[in-house]
Amino acid sequence: MQHRPPPLEGIRVLDLSRILAGPWCTQNLADLGADVIKVERPGTGDDTRHWGPPYLKDAQGQDTSEAAYYLSANRNKRSLVADIASPQGAALIRDLVQHCDILVENFKVGGLRKYGLDYKSLNAINPRLIYCSVTGFGQDGPCAHLPGYDFMIQGLGGLMSITGERDDLPGGGPQKAGVAVTDIITGMYATVAVLAAIQERHRSGLGQHLDIALLDCHVALLANQNSNYFTSGIAPTRAGNAHQNVVPYQVFAARDGHLIVATGNESQYRAYCRAIGAPELAADPRFATNRLRVTNRDTLVALLADIMKQRPRDEWIRKLEAAGVPCGPINNIAQTFQHPQVQARQLRRELPHPSGGTAPVTASPLRFSASPVVYRKAPPLLGEHTEEILREVLGRTTER
Repeated sequence: MQHRPPPLEGIRVLDLSRILAGPWCTQNLADLGADVIKVERPGTGDDTRHWGPPYLKDAQGQDTSEAAYYLSANRNKRSLVADIASPQGAALIRDLVQHCDILVENFKVGGLRKYGLDYKSLNAINPRLIYCSVTGFGQDGPCAHLPGYDFMIQGLGGLMSITGERDDLPGGGPQKAGVAVTDIITGMYATVAVLAAIQERHRSGLGQHLDIALLDCHVALLANQNSNYFTSGIAPTRAGNAHQNVVPYQVFAARDGHLIVATGNESQYRAYCRAIGAPELAADPRFATNRLRVTNRDTLVALLADIMKQRPRDEWIRKLEAAGVPCGPINNIAQTFQHPQVQARQLRRELPHPSGGTAPVTASPLRFSASPVVYRKAPPLLGEHTEEILREVLGRTTER
């Protein structure tokens, strides 16, 4: 099949964000073909460049200055250093804005106004500019002025109240997610908002201000748990590795390890009972429907747990897969990348890096039949493309 150019080829993004939520958004846009100019502070750059170890290795196997955290969110971008706190640096950004379609920033609310880089100021320069602000709490409300960090939002926004083992069991208590899910989901919502604004600009010819808040996105992430609260008036609590609304849908201990069993409907539950040699549990009136299984969760799970301990994990997985019951092992990340499906989908990529080695990156999950994601550049060195961008975008001479 002959490929067409990436979807966002010809779109230019000015990325004034750092750490994760904003860079995650702009990496998505870069993967889709946009020219993303990452503006960084002279000398230090994005905070995550220093969030190590571990660090990227060079061709000789020695640590470089590029932290693995930074590598996770900055491929396909170009890096330009500019001190926006100086009149010259702020003027440079205003010059670049005239040649850009999108600006993404994650400064505190009002923090860019003193430099003349707020939405109102830049909209006067380029009315077509789509200006995406990523903040902790949004542009208004009593907490708008506060900084926002993933960990604190996971606590404030309710996720930690439903994550972790039940309070009445060993190890119970609040637990954060193992990755910065609030930042990631905010970056994804920001991506959706930017793409929608591009489409709307085709109609109106005008840009607009996008107000994307970690708290808003985090609350939206709670999905069915919010609905559980809305409909019952009772705040959901931690259920460990079990599901609040479906039984059995949880982790079980086998003879030599753990596996996940996820029966999503009645036929799968009946198939599960047959596969584990306990068809009587499918016929038992206490467990005849999911509603009854949720009500009688503790009784049923105790019976199932005794059965699941009798055989090795992989034997159970073979039996359940043959019966059409959703199930699977609990892998560590190394095992995940050794999985044949992960390898077949090429979810790890290697990109040439200026250090002389290669930068391993996780592939984009976005797949297009005709205009695919292109892996053009490893995450850039600090200021790697400054002169290139100034010559190419602004037509400046080397001397200037």
